[in-house]
Amino acid sequence: MQHYDIVIVGGGMVGSALACALNQSGLSIAVIEKTAPQPFEPQQPLDLRVSAISAASASLLKDVDAWSSILAMRSCPYRYLETWEGHQSNLLFDSQEMGHQQLGHIVENRMIQLALWQQMEKYSSIDVISGQAITKISRSQDGYQLAMNESELHCKLLVGADGANSIVRQTANIGVTSWDYAQHAMLINISTEQAQQDITWQQFFPTGPRALLPLAGNNASLVWYDSPARIKALSQMPINQLKEEIIAHFPNRIGEFTVDNAGAFPLTRRHAQCYVKEHLCIVGDAAHTINPLAGQGVNLGFKDVSALAKVINDTASQGGAWWQLDVLERYENQRRRDNLLMQSAMDVFYLTFSNESSPFKLLRNTALKVAQQSSWGKKQVMKYAMGL
Repeated sequence: MQHYDIVIVGGGMVGSALACALNQSGLSIAVIEKTAPQPFEPQQPLDLRVSAISAASASLLKDVDAWSSILAMRSCPYRYLETWEGHQSNLLFDSQEMGHQQLGHIVENRMIQLALWQQMEKYSSIDVISGQAITKISRSQDGYQLAMNESELHCKLLVGADGANSIVRQTANIGVTSWDYAQHAMLINISTEQAQQDITWQQFFPTGPRALLPLAGNNASLVWYDSPARIKALSQMPINQLKEEIIAHFPNRIGEFTVDNAGAFPLTRRHAQCYVKEHLCIVGDAAHTINPLAGQGVNLGFKDVSALAKVINDTASQGGAWWQLDVLERYENQRRRDNLLMQSAMDVFYLTFSNESSPFKLLRNTALKVAQQSSWGKKQVMKYAMGL
């Protein structure tokens, strides 16, 4: 039996960021992740899974010394964000209105995870356990025990950072409120003749938005939201036919391009009924998933990391019982309301732009035009989106 203060199940972006942020606490930490991230090679094709990293998330990654490694691999800063539906309803956000060089960076998820794993390897207080599966999780008198293929672990605090279908959440019998959206999303990586862009944009259609995320070099990620049947049909098309569909149905802003690869996934909203129990807490997608319209998913997870790490680090530095429920509840109280607010805002956005009635369409296009004229309003939206 190996004893740790904290065991984090899930070594993705959120779990590994939490381990790095807790390193200063002096506590012993184990991170369990079945598969290690693939090493980086510059000539590798870009991954489909990318995230729009906000200024606040970049700040967290700087604090744990991972950001410089990410920038040394692959990332794409973007200055502008534009959204529209009808003619002359364009709403444009410019980071320089906030005095910042960029709104954020589009980064492949693997690059973020890899940079964080490189940091974890430097810390003697963190053990990374990969290549093993958890066979059983059970409650003990003063924490949790985990049985694995080749070892057994005990911890005072068990953290679930193991995604939307969290084993830790299920073990703790934490219920979720959830529903599936009437849309799926398709991610399509393309190579473009245009140089690296500094704008991300999306146009709204009754069946769902179509968006472009700029990637490093002459590359971009297209996101196509549509009905499950339509996305399934697109997924089964050969590359040349998919390209013709993109030309026919996306805004005429892409220029000449080639399709590199594509993948699709359903859209589901989940929110755990609580984030903490005795000797246990959940973070990131284990606690909440959100409609990816505004690209806020991992940024909410990193906000969870910042809040939980501060609560534990502060309590541990004062010699307090950092694993106790009343301490963990401080984290939940900070994060639950904010996560729910962002989920609800995305749902309002989704429902508003899915309504095809003419009065609704006129109202939302008028709202976009009015918002474009409101410097104060745009700054407030940017401030929140950037986590400032």
